[in-house]
Amino acid sequence: MNGLSFEKKLEFARKKTAEYNQEHLLQYFDLLDDNEKELLLDDILNIDFQFMCSLYKNANKEINAKNLDLKPAVGVPKSSMNQKELDEIYELGLAEISKGALCAVTMAGGQGSRLGHKGPKGTYDIGLPSHKSLFEIQCDGLKRISEKAKVAIPWYIMTSETNHEESVAFFEKNNYFGYPKKDIMFFKQSMIPVMDKQGRILLESPSKILKSPNGNGGLFSSLKDKSIFSDMRKRGIKWIFICGIDNVLVRMADPYFLGFTIKNKYKASAKSFLKRDASEKAGVFCYKDGRPYVIEYTEIPKELAELKDEKGDYVYGDTNVLNYIFDIDVAENIASAGLPYHTQIKAVTAYINGEYVESIKPDSYKFETFLFDSFNMLDDMGIFRIEREEEFAPVKNKTGIDSAESAREMYLAVYGAES
Repeated sequence: MNGLSFEKKLEFARKKTAEYNQEHLLQYFDLLDDNEKELLLDDILNIDFQFMCSLYKNANKEINAKNLDLKPAVGVPKSSMNQKELDEIYELGLAEISKGALCAVTMAGGQGSRLGHKGPKGTYDIGLPSHKSLFEIQCDGLKRISEKAKVAIPWYIMTSETNHEESVAFFEKNNYFGYPKKDIMFFKQSMIPVMDKQGRILLESPSKILKSPNGNGGLFSSLKDKSIFSDMRKRGIKWIFICGIDNVLVRMADPYFLGFTIKNKYKASAKSFLKRDASEKAGVFCYKDGRPYVIEYTEIPKELAELKDEKGDYVYGDTNVLNYIFDIDVAENIASAGLPYHTQIKAVTAYINGEYVESIKPDSYKFETFLFDSFNMLDDMGIFRIEREEEFAPVKNKTGIDSAESAREMYLAVYGAES
């Protein structure tokens, strides 16, 4: 549609919005300047209205977990391995990294608003003596492994429409934390329109569609759409290490993790740790219809959530840590196949009837894909169980559990005050 004239764009936009009862998107068109008109038309013409209709029709569809054929998936504890086994998987992983076969991908599309921080979450300072940001903490982790492997590990950072420019500027301001600039690549996560409960696509402003990120499962489609897979192929990448930005104890490009995956001939692996109690708010690994699956804590039947084995461990206890390794062929196949969308009902601010309206309660549909839905496409996958205290300290809240305060204490306990 990029080569169309303004008149043709307007003609197509009017036709599409009328066909799908979305004429309100052009309600303020005549009040816009020429640049705003072009932006709005491009926004409208990039919407797959038929797809949005299908998402709306399935918005209230619920999963009945009691009818699912579930079996437990048991992680392999790193702590159960003897020194010989640990050395073996470490050397396997490090050798593969030394060949330049592994890259790292960080999902960093969020803002730090819940932490009282203005700006991208990756720029947040958790209060270490060094005042390192979340971005620098991860960069330090990559530096450690790169030095041991004697090769710079390519680092791809997924941003969002709202924080891309600030994230890139932060790296430039800090001279990329001493990491090779050519080996750090930024790309934006794809966005999807937001709808109200009547099925109308909402406006963010008179000239802009209201959109939200398409969930962490959108990583795969974004890697494809932004030609990141192509760049990885040119660099000889075979394995993709994936993590989020908010875990200050994440072991970036972990050789143990990669070696575990290679030794057991898995095409994908995930890290896990045992949940603290039956009601912990975390998805757990299992098998659904014989294939790997993560069932959310809101969906798992109570009797399965509480089930324990003879050692007193939860049978459905390996939690999803948001830390994965994928074979690049598998990741590309997932991107091509696509992942199912889930509906989140959220409060939003939208431009309605000539004014900005802020919801006082959740009343709009946001659509997200979840990365763990990709597991059900695999015949099997590895689950590498770690110790929570050593590798998991998320920064989600300003105070209390999973806060900057708790993450800082855990980080200092592992790495010391000099880090």
